[in-house]
Amino acid sequence: MQNDYKDKLNSFYSKNKRMPTYTEMMKLFSFKSKNAVARVVDKMIEAGLVAKDHLGRLIPDKFLNEVVMLGSVKAGFPSDVEEQTFNDTVNLDDFLIEKKDSTYMLEVDGDSMIDAHIKNGDMVLAERTNKAKDGDIVIAEVDGEFTMKYFKQKGDKVWLEPANKNFKPIYPKYDLKVTAIVKAVIRKY
Repeated sequence: MQNDYKDKLNSFYSKNKRMPTYTEMMKLFSFKSKNAVARVVDKMIEAGLVAKDHLGRLIPDKFLNEVVMLGSVKAGFPSDVEEQTFNDTVNLDDFLIEKKDSTYMLEVDGDSMIDAHIKNGDMVLAERTNKAKDGDIVIAEVDGEFTMKYFKQKGDKVWLEPANKNFKPIYPKYDLKVTAIVKAVIRKY
């Protein structure tokens, strides 16, 4: 029965981008009292499916970002495949985001990073920082404009390197500030 409540909350959250109020949950779960909702919510908090914020409002916990993990698939020569049922899940936040408070998403506009397998329309997860190592893909402000490129450094000299032979490296005239490091690329097919 708990999975039924979980599925209904997940569906509500997907549609509304927020958790339902207790009154909305009464309707969602076909309950006649908020007390019945409170008991279900307490059990879901105990199970780690939801939590409450500092104001006592219901917030999603890990369940909204979990995807069932079935096993692996060969990317080389075909082989017999048996679907493995692991009954395990992967939390996408835990998998993709190391520092949630300093992570944000951007949509890629342009194709200067195409040879790094980042193309126009992809989404990138970026983690705020003002430091980068040579070879990191960064979001940087160069001479007052923002761009995403490889960060390059040789001695005291720094520049931004595209991943497309049709673009030239960017050498700052005045200033180059790293604002974030790209941590993941997300592409929908």
